[in-house]
Amino acid sequence: MTLSQKECVECKEGTKPLPPEKAQALLKEIPGWGIAPDGKWLVKAYKFKNFAQALAFTNKVGDIAEEQGHHPDLGLGWGYVNIRLQTHAAGGLHENDFILAAKIEKIQ
Repeated sequence: MTLSQKECVECKEGTKPLPPEKAQALLKEIPGWGIAPDGKWLVKAYKFKNFAQALAFTNKVGDIAEEQGHHPDLGLGWGYVNIRLQTHAAGGLHENDFILAAKIEKIQ
């Protein structure tokens, strides 16, 4: 089953973050995404022709985030959307972050 076919699961405080080697392995399934230098965030910058396209994309991301119960940090501006994902209950990366990233990729 691919990441985009999975569903995010509820995480409780104290959930363990992914080991770095597991995060690196999952990263290979979502080209264009990266892991922040601190190892705690999954990140990607998207470029668009104008603000309207960036906003429309942001709204689609919001819809998916609501469906999955997993919410990214979003930076929106003229011609760009920056996305940062982290599972706060784990204090770092969890499979949910990679699942949401894969679902976001499908709306491109």
